[in-house]
Amino acid sequence: MQFSDILTRSPLMEAVLRSAHLIAQTDASVLITGESGTGKELVAHAMHATSPRKAKPFITVNCAALPETLAESLLFGHRKGAFTGADSQQTGLIGAADGGTLFLDEIGELPLNLQAKLLRFLESGEVLPLGESRPRLLNVRVFAATHRNLYAMAQAGEFRADLFYRLNIVPIELPPLRERKEDIDLLLKHFLRQFASQHQLPAVTLGKDARAYLLRYGWNGNVRELRNLCERLSILLAGREIALTNLPLEVRNPAPAAASPFNLPETGVNLEELERDLLNQALERTSNNKTHAAKLLGISRDALNYRLKKYELV
Repeated sequence: MQFSDILTRSPLMEAVLRSAHLIAQTDASVLITGESGTGKELVAHAMHATSPRKAKPFITVNCAALPETLAESLLFGHRKGAFTGADSQQTGLIGAADGGTLFLDEIGELPLNLQAKLLRFLESGEVLPLGESRPRLLNVRVFAATHRNLYAMAQAGEFRADLFYRLNIVPIELPPLRERKEDIDLLLKHFLRQFASQHQLPAVTLGKDARAYLLRYGWNGNVRELRNLCERLSILLAGREIALTNLPLEVRNPAPAAASPFNLPETGVNLEELERDLLNQALERTSNNKTHAAKLLGISRDALNYRLKKYELV
């Protein structure tokens, strides 16, 4: 996976990828944030592939899937006989990434006790396998990813604040698909062609009404939801033109959004003044920390910067 393999026409996404490409040349730890399905692992792969470590291992760990009783051993390794069932010595996933990159997906799900050990590794480069008395020095670059608000979790004591700040040296925030509307049609065409070829089926085409609807659709599942829809249509309706009525019911009738926390006054509002005021409030509340201000407003950092420039607040 290279950066050139990530399809986009969105200025927001292009700016994020340019930053990621620059960051890839360094050896800094990286925290990749964004909603589920926005492509965090793809960006991590592309960063590794363009980094000086590209010839070395890229090891992915899904922190949410680590078995609680074996998590420490799987990550840090163990000596033979360290515990019941440890009938051989294991390097551990961090050790397997020596010289390369370790990608910790869903880092927000890592148990607190392992967060302390991970922080020690990030600070010293040393791991202490279970049953060993001497630590091992490793050369591993760490990428972490999450769809959760780690800053808020750290404030609530649900995630170690010191680990958050150690990982958040160079943050990369991927915009949701609804903020990169320019990419929807591009991705629809790409995935419909890809799945027709992959499954050796005649390609489907999107009718005018279906295409117009999908361009307006909210895509709460982001690129992953779009990709899955294209595969379903390619298999079940091969060779057909897709009308609006052919789209799955959950797409045509999505679950209603939660009630709005803001009620529009009968007299209306000045939208530009309201947006300017909310931007100022968010910056004041976070002491001008743009990353945290963007999270408060529910937008990406790049979208925040765009609005700050628009209202000449920078």
